[in-house]
Amino acid sequence: MNSEQNTRKNVVFFIPNGEFYYKKAVQALNRDQVEKALKYLRRAAELNPEDSLILLQYAIVELEAGRLTHALELLKKANEIDPNEPEILLFLAEGSAQAGFMEDAKYFAEEYLRLDEMGEYADEAMDIIDFASSVVGDVPSDKSVSQEAIYLQEKARKLMEKGKLDEAIVLLENIITDYPDFWAAYNNLSLAYFYKGDSEQARALLHQLLQKNFGNLHALCNLTVMAYYEKDEEELQALTALLVKLCPYSFEQRYKLGATLALIGRYEEAYKWLKSMKKHGFEGDTGYYFWLSHAAYFLGFEEEARMIWDKLLEIAPDKIGYEPWTIEHNQFQADSIEKNRNFIVEKLESKYRSERLLGIFLLGKSPYQQEILAHPSWVQIDRYTPIEKLYLAYTLDRNFLDNDRTLKSFLRSAEVAEILYGEAKPLQLNDTFLFQMWFVLCERALDKDYPFKNPNALAAATEYMYKSSRLKNITKKEVADYYGISTVTLTKYVNELIQFLPLFDK
Repeated sequence: MNSEQNTRKNVVFFIPNGEFYYKKAVQALNRDQVEKALKYLRRAAELNPEDSLILLQYAIVELEAGRLTHALELLKKANEIDPNEPEILLFLAEGSAQAGFMEDAKYFAEEYLRLDEMGEYADEAMDIIDFASSVVGDVPSDKSVSQEAIYLQEKARKLMEKGKLDEAIVLLENIITDYPDFWAAYNNLSLAYFYKGDSEQARALLHQLLQKNFGNLHALCNLTVMAYYEKDEEELQALTALLVKLCPYSFEQRYKLGATLALIGRYEEAYKWLKSMKKHGFEGDTGYYFWLSHAAYFLGFEEEARMIWDKLLEIAPDKIGYEPWTIEHNQFQADSIEKNRNFIVEKLESKYRSERLLGIFLLGKSPYQQEILAHPSWVQIDRYTPIEKLYLAYTLDRNFLDNDRTLKSFLRSAEVAEILYGEAKPLQLNDTFLFQMWFVLCERALDKDYPFKNPNALAAATEYMYKSSRLKNITKKEVADYYGISTVTLTKYVNELIQFLPLFDK
């Protein structure tokens, strides 16, 4: 009993305070554990809300994560607590520049130099002042935009992410009615219309924005992406020529410009802007690492691209299978179907399921896979039948389905297409008719639970059925020998497949 009492007397009750969590956050940042650091900083700020150092560090991490509105709130609060701390002023200047508030950026950078003219960040402050001075005359003040409008725009953006485009459009139209100079709302409204499939209205909004705010980088990038997707080569060339001349300062604008240039294949310029952000301490997100890896890879920096991709997979493991090196651009001839984006999109948008299956199959072979998937209306998963969804999952990551025994028949059907493709690649237009025939047979066979027991023989049977309908001198022996099977086996599978031809429907 005495021992227990003595032990209790020696216990020191420790209640963590803000400084404790701040130190934990610094340790986490040193180990590149950003999410853990954010959790500690959030707790530290709750416990010590008047500690400007904690608020500053919290804001810096939020800035690097791209959460500008919250970062600026933290910095302004820190500045109220300690108005003569130069480092807070410098990050206020940088955050304001990233958010597009150029007058504020210039003011805070000048205040930094007034307090610490020869300080550690003097060069950065001068860069901000030069940049802000060069554009402040052309950019209308955003001071008329209320916090409520910014909140509503963020709400609209989240609605867009959830696919609730009509709700987002109504909200954004109300915002620009009340705040006609809120350029970000115009850009998001344009994207909402584009995602909905109304390209004409989307582009009209962007041109309207550029008339009011000439040189708006987000609008120029959005127009470029639309021109690229719609194969408007004349407008694309004109916009690209303009984009490559731009020299944005803020992380947000460099990110937008770099990602846009990477998407349209201007990898050298994309790499320059995205890499410059990393050099200045930007941590990045999924999209940033995705496009930087692509740009690095196609410039020949394969080792760097793979390292960046590994970083991406740490935060987005679902990106496995989208690596830029999985499909080489030079693997195909310039006129091959795999590089014919319009042909693939036409099949994906077909009203016939068999043609959509062909489009999904070709999507897995195309160097334009990522940009086709990124388009808001070309791959409409919500409208796909279960077979189409299954084939899309197989196309994007066939290993994902390998261990599911219930899918054996489906996987064998997919193997038939792969065997045919191995014999025919790269594809020309005439080759696609064979695959179109196969997917007609395949979809009807899947509907009737056909087992697809011998993929090699089924590929041979499909090729024989196709060629015999077009060539007079083709023989079963010739095709059977080529595929290493007997004519008896070939005949067996031809007879099984014939029942799935449309002409045998009753």
